[in-house]
Amino acid sequence: MRKDLDRLPPLDLLLAFEAAARQLSFTRAADERFVTQSAISRQIRALEDDLGVELFARGHRALTLTPPGQKLLLACQGVLAQLRRTVSSIRAPNAREVLALSTTPSFASYWLIPRLHSFTQANPGVDVRLDASYEVRDLQGEGFDIAVRYQKASAGDGERLFSETMLPVCAPALRRGRDAPLKVPADLRHHTLLEVDAMPGSAPVDWTSWLQANGVPDLEPRSRLTFSSYNEVVAAALAGQGVALGRKPLLDSLLRRKELVAPFGDARETARAYFVVTDPASRARPAVRALEQWLREQAAQPEPDAATRAPRRAAR
Repeated sequence: MRKDLDRLPPLDLLLAFEAAARQLSFTRAADERFVTQSAISRQIRALEDDLGVELFARGHRALTLTPPGQKLLLACQGVLAQLRRTVSSIRAPNAREVLALSTTPSFASYWLIPRLHSFTQANPGVDVRLDASYEVRDLQGEGFDIAVRYQKASAGDGERLFSETMLPVCAPALRRGRDAPLKVPADLRHHTLLEVDAMPGSAPVDWTSWLQANGVPDLEPRSRLTFSSYNEVVAAALAGQGVALGRKPLLDSLLRRKELVAPFGDARETARAYFVVTDPASRARPAVRALEQWLREQAAQPEPDAATRAPRRAAR
């Protein structure tokens, strides 16, 4: 008997497909769905068998969508976004509200998380789901309300929170070292430079540009330590393992507490900045608008300690 053409496949298969198609990775989709990679693979195969078409072109190390797969992804994202909005609008008034916020790991670790308790204290019953990733999330398609994005200052995507400045930082003991104190940029030749092995979407932290701008373009340090993320660079600097390029205002608290010091003084502004991007449909919710306003207020405060002040409560 011929199958009904309009019969829907099981929802769990469509959810697995949407995650795999958005990520173009069965492994990352499995992490997101809290299942194994083989489970995602089986679900995708079951969906393809049900539909009678290939949804993915499987290369040796690459996964791409076929035309039917591209068509299905657009439909899934639109339907899921509409479903999330509808569920949010009818959920019981006494149910807990969840705000989904996406940002980079370094912004989350050094700027957002130390301050976030002031927002949650002022908004009981509002939970924050924080996604820290260098991937640029599709807010509507992936169910996020707000993103704080690190991007080119000229990008114009969203509302600008603040610009970024950069300067070398190190542990206090390293700056005043008896054998090789750090007084001028040329002294870096006696030290280890800490840097990030930049990957697509990650934050560029470039020693070459800084050395060029400070008159020592040909400087060769004693050694280099390269890490996969900026958080590891900061951890190594705190441990006294070398000199890092410090990004302000992310590291303002560490500098103010003198856990890190800036041996050469003034910071230089970079070509990047932090922007708040809000899903237009989510802005109708008072809690989302309260989080937007709180982010603006925190960005405008000159001292990190001021973050402990209670922000405005979300309207109910």
